[in-house]
Amino acid sequence: MKVFNRQAIAQHLDLDDAEARLAQGFMAYSAGKVQVPPVQAFSFAQANGDCCIKSAWLEGSDTFTVKVSTGFYDNPALGLDSNDGLMLVLSACNGQPLALLADQGWLTSVRTALAGRIVARVLAPARVEAIGVLGTGSQARLQLEYLKAVTECREVIVWGRSEAALSDYHDFAEALGFNVRTTLEPQAVAQAANLIICATPSREPLLMRDWLRPGTHITAVGADASGKQELDPWLVAAADRIVVDSIPQCSQYGEVSHAVKAGMIDWLGLVELGRVLDGSNPGREHEAQITLADLTGVAVQDAQIARCAYEALLGSN
Repeated sequence: MKVFNRQAIAQHLDLDDAEARLAQGFMAYSAGKVQVPPVQAFSFAQANGDCCIKSAWLEGSDTFTVKVSTGFYDNPALGLDSNDGLMLVLSACNGQPLALLADQGWLTSVRTALAGRIVARVLAPARVEAIGVLGTGSQARLQLEYLKAVTECREVIVWGRSEAALSDYHDFAEALGFNVRTTLEPQAVAQAANLIICATPSREPLLMRDWLRPGTHITAVGADASGKQELDPWLVAAADRIVVDSIPQCSQYGEVSHAVKAGMIDWLGLVELGRVLDGSNPGREHEAQITLADLTGVAVQDAQIARCAYEALLGSN
């Protein structure tokens, strides 16, 4: 078994290739061509942390992937990253472990941000006036960075819980070429932006329905486990188009689950991203629509990006 560290993985991963494979993975998942066992989830309340174990195999692939991903949200105060983890690539022919991708959670962050880019291609308004970001962590940074390939908009307003974190994010976004505003009020983000990224581990709503502008798109990636929530359920129920990465997952946890469990929406009306990408269902149909993408993270993403990285690393040797 080969072992690759984060530096080697980041050096060789082709983001455009990874994005294409993720899109293929979403379509295969929605077509029933992926085995995805139930997610294992741990919660460590005493340490403000969580862990999930995801695995997947795409039909026809000669590898499958098992991923361990952790999020311990007090880590920055300890000088550690909030997220960590690894991916194990195994042979689907003989079961032998092929590679340990010791990526420290980087591939999970990348595949999540690339999913945000994929969603923006089909749901974002044609004219993005400002990008709004809830959160100041690594995912909030990657989402903004990867959106540069989708929109020419370079205006961003970001919300965070501390002035220090906002200052750091300001410097990061400015270095990418954005004109940056920061705020301690989530409402200011909703009022200024028509493309909003929610990337926090919040356990209570941050955005309310009445704050949104007509034609706004929201990509929500923070609520990736039970108990997490960034959106008011009434906001979810009011969306004209709701796209999810996985109907089973998003019916159980994530933003959509809160509205489903409250009886505000019917899970039968949800549309999976794979069905939008393969043309079975439409994305954004007109500029006045409020659209929402609830991305809880599907294991096929891990299988696809792990295989992409593994093949790139093998080709470099």
